Amino acid sequence: MQCDQTTAAVVTGGASGLGRASAEALAAAGIKVAIFDINQTLGEEVAAQLGGLFCKVDITSEDSVVAGFEKARAAHGQERILVHCAQISKGGKTLSFNRETGSYKRFSTEDYAFSAQGILIASYRLASLSALGMAGLDPLADGERGVITLTASAAAQDAQVGQVAYGSLKAGVNGLVLPMARDLMDIGIRINSIMPGIFATPPMLAVKDRAPAIFEGLAASVPFPKRLGKPEEFGSLVTELVRNSYFNGQNLRLDGAIRMPPK
Repeated sequence: MQCDQTTAAVVTGGASGLGRASAEALAAAGIKVAIFDINQTLGEEVAAQLGGLFCKVDITSEDSVVAGFEKARAAHGQERILVHCAQISKGGKTLSFNRETGSYKRFSTEDYAFSAQGILIASYRLASLSALGMAGLDPLADGERGVITLTASAAAQDAQVGQVAYGSLKAGVNGLVLPMARDLMDIGIRINSIMPGIFATPPMLAVKDRAPAIFEGLAASVPFPKRLGKPEEFGSLVTELVRNSYFNGQNLRLDGAIRMPPK
């Protein structure tokens, strides 16, 4: 797909971390970028730096997402690119032992459903609504109308203790990709997912400040290169998935060959 000012993109979670790196990479390629995020202050700051647009969006609300797409499309035209990085979830073991009561506590169905809304359902919501808009575009020379990139996680395959919701729901994100790619193949819309490993995003950098020994141990656990991933490396892959039209229906690990232990 062409990368220039005739092409519009929407990036969720674009105010920080992997979303911000994706927005920066796409803007550097000349693409018009709209950032969807709940953090208005930071989102507006990043959008201004990129010459883009900020839309305050709650990914768990259908109305909020629809309004965000309407605002972005009014300013930039229909997006041909969606990069979905935003997520909301809760952590916890299926069963946790409470020493005070001497009994087990279950990770509640409500907490699992909350996580499902913030990971799997939000991924379907963003992807399907974007695809609906892309379907109305004129196809490019190769018949392509758009490309969608979802963010899964290495935990989709290597979920650790306490990640029953996160791991299973990120696996669900991967599971969306192939059937959706097949659903959209006659329209010319591609979809892939990226499974990042341990990246130097704000939450991980907070660990570095709070517990440097833990941070160094995490970096040393990566086979090669022995460091955390750089957000710009994620952004680079996002851009390649846009440019290379033969990427479709793929779940791609980006993790320095790490395979996570149980805990």
